[in-house]
Amino acid sequence: MTSDDIARPGSPRSLQTLDALSPEQTEAVLALLAEAARTDGQQAVSEQGRLQLRGGQREGVSHLLLTVEGELVGYAQLEDTDPVEPPAAELVVHPSHRGRGHGRALGTALLAASGKRLRVWAHGGHSAARHLAQVLGLTLFRELRQMRRPLTGFQLPDAVPPEGVTVRTFVPGRDDAAWLALNAAAFAHHPEQGSLTQRDLDDRKAEEWFDPEGFFLAERDGRLVGFHWTKEHREEGLGEVYVVGVGPDAQGGGLGKYLTTVGLRHLADRGLPTAMLYVDADNKAAVSVYERLGFTTHETDLMYRTET
Repeated sequence: MTSDDIARPGSPRSLQTLDALSPEQTEAVLALLAEAARTDGQQAVSEQGRLQLRGGQREGVSHLLLTVEGELVGYAQLEDTDPVEPPAAELVVHPSHRGRGHGRALGTALLAASGKRLRVWAHGGHSAARHLAQVLGLTLFRELRQMRRPLTGFQLPDAVPPEGVTVRTFVPGRDDAAWLALNAAAFAHHPEQGSLTQRDLDDRKAEEWFDPEGFFLAERDGRLVGFHWTKEHREEGLGEVYVVGVGPDAQGGGLGKYLTTVGLRHLADRGLPTAMLYVDADNKAAVSVYERLGFTTHETDLMYRTET
């Protein structure tokens, strides 16, 4: 654990950099995130980032707490686990404390902690985030789209599974290792998803939203070849195409589209009025598939990075 004071003489602003948060610090950060989400319309820190607030120290993850006269007004999380890409960060400033340089202070601290090799998410792509990225000398690197489609009156052509493929639901404990191996193979090009560990899976299984009945596995000859993990956001009336993955040797045969349809029908049967998903804008093939399934872009998350 380290603590760094960045306050200028006469300034009440200070910053701590921690390897792990206490329960009290975790609750304070979650309260800050909730208040910011009410103002901004979406979370400033991803699901993975919020899961990493709890459970003690995690390798490669650090937390930056910015306080003013003892009050938490800003938070940032830095994750340095990718062996190739620069560390990735997310940050937020309390809505009632914005416009006072706190975001720049957090960004400057992140640059220093990462050795000026940094990627930063701006969820929602708000103008203030774009301005901060410019001030910090970051350039746009990645565009992640949130797409949605109605599920009410759900109509899609009946999907036929590829030959030899059967679908069943996930069995916690029994399927963990096989699913993690398939996920790693399916997302070898996507380190954020492909590097999930047993601890990451356990974190998600412990969440209130987890439901194995909405986690579909495709098998061929007794071996997992694909999956569609759905997620329900009951309060928002949203069903999410949480993640769809197809093993390298099963790609190109329509399995991904079939699994997507299976999950969408499940979410529709659950009475959810709208489906959502996230997809990289440069993944033209996936965007095209989702557009043909009736999805349109709802909002966009942007990632900025230092020049390499």
